Amino acid sequence: MEERKRGSAEEQTATKPSLRPPALTATRPVLLEAEGLTKRYETAAGTLEVLRDAAITVREGEIVAIVGESGTGKSTLLHLLGALDRPTSGTVRYDGRDIFAKDDEALAAFRNRSVGFVFQFHHLLPEFTALENVAMPALIGGRSLARARPRAEALLESLGLAARADHRPAQLSGGEQQRVAVARALMNEPALVLADEPTGNLDTRTAEHLHDEVVRLSRDLGQTFVIVTHNPSLAARADRVLHLREGRLFDDGGEDEA
Repeated sequence: MEERKRGSAEEQTATKPSLRPPALTATRPVLLEAEGLTKRYETAAGTLEVLRDAAITVREGEIVAIVGESGTGKSTLLHLLGALDRPTSGTVRYDGRDIFAKDDEALAAFRNRSVGFVFQFHHLLPEFTALENVAMPALIGGRSLARARPRAEALLESLGLAARADHRPAQLSGGEQQRVAVARALMNEPALVLADEPTGNLDTRTAEHLHDEVVRLSRDLGQTFVIVTHNPSLAARADRVLHLREGRLFDDGGEDEA
């Protein structure tokens, strides 16, 4: 009986619509544009092509969900969009500028300043408090904890974690840890947040709370998200859903993003 009730709730949540009209999203400036993204790896068995001429355009304040079967290259795509790796070929432009024209040092500075990352496993540093973990991108960027503290505190408060600021990760629940990871991703006010299965390790109720936070941040603050997910509820909350198949991205209608 309990399982049937849970399933019914999940089905209702999965059909919850995005809150922003598509026409409004389409009028926003383009933040991210990638074309011809190809990534190949050399293996003992030969060349492995993970992405092939993938293309994507993301507008400011938009939530874009990327779905697809496991092993299709979704995480690889996020790594390229976030400049964690360089493509074999193709371009990624932020505000019209090719990020891979930068050298490695400039690229690292770009990542720290302009991109926030949220992963399935929160990767919080166990020896630091929640506040210190949130402030970490600012500390890496050269700011002192004293200067970073007000924004870190404000982010924790906005995500309902003000009372947990001095707790270490081991003292937090899984959902709290992931919300700390979201706050950390927002610390340097990045133009874009890239999330890789951000609710993959959370129970349904906790995951839904985090989905609500993503929508709120997009609607209220204009934060842009590109999210890789297998969760149909999270995908249903996005402004657009793109499907990664055979190394390329397609929209809901089956059209190639290129």
